[in-house]
Amino acid sequence: MRLLKQLFQKAPRLSPNFEDRLQRLSEMSPPPTRNGHRASRYVTVDVETTGLDSRHDRVLSIGAVAVERCVITLAHCFEVVLRQPEPSSGDNILVHRIGGQRQLGGEDPAESLLRFLEFVRHCPLVVFGAKFSQTMVDRTLRETLGATSQSPWLDLAGLLPVLYPSDENKTMNDWLTAMKIPVLARHDALAEALATAQLLQVCLHRAETLEMTCPAHLLEIRKPKHRLGMR
Repeated sequence: MRLLKQLFQKAPRLSPNFEDRLQRLSEMSPPPTRNGHRASRYVTVDVETTGLDSRHDRVLSIGAVAVERCVITLAHCFEVVLRQPEPSSGDNILVHRIGGQRQLGGEDPAESLLRFLEFVRHCPLVVFGAKFSQTMVDRTLRETLGATSQSPWLDLAGLLPVLYPSDENKTMNDWLTAMKIPVLARHDALAEALATAQLLQVCLHRAETLEMTCPAHLLEIRKPKHRLGMR
């Protein structure tokens, strides 16, 4: 029954302005993935949510950081707290520290998500642990705007072990410690996205030394039969 509801869910009604902006985004060509890393733009992203159930929990906040030409551009970060219909549980608030009043007073979800898509501009989205983040982001976009991201997703959880074969590092904390990358604040979407951006910089440098010179080479690692040196 839940699947049927999803299949026949009505598209949300949007203002003409929102429709125009979505149309412009849909007509925007995706950036080439065969250009070198130093001529490409990536966007790292992190989300804070009301829980870990990707089917029912909601996105509370989104943080995103652009990595352009292998450089983090702090002047062009993205951060938003989405307005919620009701606050999340007290235990959940203790984790991400986004209080009930801040949740109720957050920004309009449709406007915020449109600005997120306009910030990304179809560039590769980079996360550590893509399955949950991609599901939550795309579900929220679909329910709010009737659209999903047109960006390819790059998962550092799968990329890092290929670039740095090791049985020791498993979690994002493991890799951050190994690479001596500090996190300004845990369970903060923008701080986590910034830490992910620094991990991505390490990956891009390592990838170039292994002749994986463009986004397409990294995205191909998602394929089950990929082996280092075979593209």
